[in-house]
Amino acid sequence: MRFVDTNVLLYSISSGPEEAGKARAALALLESADLALSVQVLQEFYVQATRSTKSDRITHDQASSLIEAYLRFPVLPTSVELVRAALNATARYRVSYWDAAIIEAARASSCPLLLTEDLDDGRNYDGVTVENPFRG
Repeated sequence: MRFVDTNVLLYSISSGPEEAGKARAALALLESADLALSVQVLQEFYVQATRSTKSDRITHDQASSLIEAYLRFPVLPTSVELVRAALNATARYRVSYWDAAIIEAARASSCPLLLTEDLDDGRNYDGVTVENPFRG
């Protein structure tokens, strides 16, 4: 299983010509069956995809429909245990709380790979390895 960060979902809806390659890669990745995500990822996706200052924003209904489609993947709920783990990981790895929550959500989902461009490609966080699906 591989854990998907918010940026993968956001690139999949991007219409910017400068992000065309990342959009194709994200769409291809979302065809996979071995993905997992978290409530945090879905929340961040909605907020960023519908943000009024985003030139290619999507509507509430479009975002809601996409989130319904993403529910085909296992979705880790937010819990007190996850918050505690993320707080510990923030100090241990010296990353933001939000990045730590993603790392710990991947761990709790039994995903050894975390697909994101937001953390150092190849870095291992005690069993969760970051892979940038957009490198190259």
